[in-house]
Amino acid sequence: MADGLQLDWTAYLLAMLAALAAGAINALAGGGTLITFPTLLAIGIPPVAANITSTVALCPGYFGATLAQLGDIRNQTQRLWLVLPAAVIGGVLGGVLLLHTTEKLFQSLVPFLILLASLLLAIQAPVRAWLNQRLQAHAAQGIPAFWVIPLLLLAAVYGGYFGAGLSVVVLAALALVLDDS
Repeated sequence: MADGLQLDWTAYLLAMLAALAAGAINALAGGGTLITFPTLLAIGIPPVAANITSTVALCPGYFGATLAQLGDIRNQTQRLWLVLPAAVIGGVLGGVLLLHTTEKLFQSLVPFLILLASLLLAIQAPVRAWLNQRLQAHAAQGIPAFWVIPLLLLAAVYGGYFGAGLSVVVLAALALVLDDS
């Protein structure tokens, strides 16, 4: 490797087992990066490189999930064009932020980023109920779908910066505004 890091066969075996476990977890519920990222750290990969490796490794799974959900996506064309620019811009912004973050700062932020994802999932139902109650006092149709754009933009910045738990963050952001499954 470029940094002079030498991995032995046990590190490769551990990474392979973590990848298999993460793939199975992602296929069932999501959150596989919470397996791959710590494993990469444990075998000695620096935090930023481990984050990038773990996130990029998920791309084939995201592509497969997109193909599997193609029928549902076709029914969401209007919404897709609404949220896609926010997702792309946010992801690029997050990636740029990551590339300008030192290893030490990134490593100190990781526990808080994982905590953020967990908290968002835990509070999404009460926050959504509160938002619906407030907005229904002003309009009968509830939260305008437009609010998904800034929420998804923030989620995408998070995802571009730190891939672990991204599905939780995106689902929490979407659940705050949209009534779909």
